[in-house]
Amino acid sequence: MKHTPLLHHYPVSPFAEKVRRILGFKAIEWGSVIIPMIMPKPDVVALTGGHRRTPVLQIGADIYCDTALISDVLEHLEPSPTLYPDHVKGQTRILAQWADTLLFPVAMAYNFQPKGAEHVFAQMGAEAAKAFGADRAAMRGGQPRMSPPEATITYQSYLRRLASMLEHSPYLCGETPSLADFSAYHPIWFTFNNVPHLSHICDATPQIKAWYERMSQWGCGKSTDVSSTKALEISKNATPAPLKSEIFEDVHGIPLGERVVLQAESFGIEPTEGVLVAATKTRFTLERTDPRAGTVHVHFPRVGFVLKAAA
Repeated sequence: MKHTPLLHHYPVSPFAEKVRRILGFKAIEWGSVIIPMIMPKPDVVALTGGHRRTPVLQIGADIYCDTALISDVLEHLEPSPTLYPDHVKGQTRILAQWADTLLFPVAMAYNFQPKGAEHVFAQMGAEAAKAFGADRAAMRGGQPRMSPPEATITYQSYLRRLASMLEHSPYLCGETPSLADFSAYHPIWFTFNNVPHLSHICDATPQIKAWYERMSQWGCGKSTDVSSTKALEISKNATPAPLKSEIFEDVHGIPLGERVVLQAESFGIEPTEGVLVAATKTRFTLERTDPRAGTVHVHFPRVGFVLKAAA
């Protein structure tokens, strides 16, 4: 399975659902590596070097972080059907970024209001709920979650805006699905799938309900269960793919070959340290070695991540 895409995820992760649906849309066969919902995540960190946000995509000894980059990788693996229709490429990316960074936190603040959290953790117990809350608070860097009343009114507003985009076309950017649809889908999926008693918030926007059904038809594709131990074995026995000879885009004054630290701008800011081996106009690549994962290339998108020299 050294060339099979392995998705490190857990079932109720919204961002993982985004990627699972893209895999289904593109009919890509994939390996499913189930990981913990909260830290510690020793097998994930062995691959990434620190980054802990879900999901992570692994292909051999290449590790891809952040769903914006993962989407690009899957588009390269299987260009058709495309996530980026030619006439709306820019629109698609901008709307996808809005959904991931603004719609998502508002939707999750609504979904995890007390009645929602109680439903999600009903089978897991109070201690699990407490541990999850502490973990997500740490990921937010101590920033408070939006209050349920404010989340409700903002989520309703965002749903109306999306619904208006669906009045004259079946998908957000036209006649075919794009990355914008998959990015807007996953937080709304959580509402319908994991807190259905709160899904009445969509009653006022029937366009959203119809679009949600259309998006759900793609499923999640064909997957095979893979243990995290096996995933680490695959990584250790593989070699990172040769880097493309893209132009080095230096805006930090840090040359290739230097040790650097990369971390997200917000939410899940655990740093990853390694040797900078590529910095293109769209991504960073760090090389690092771990006793269990071997030598890997860890890839991050430029947008949303901060690079600095290692101390």
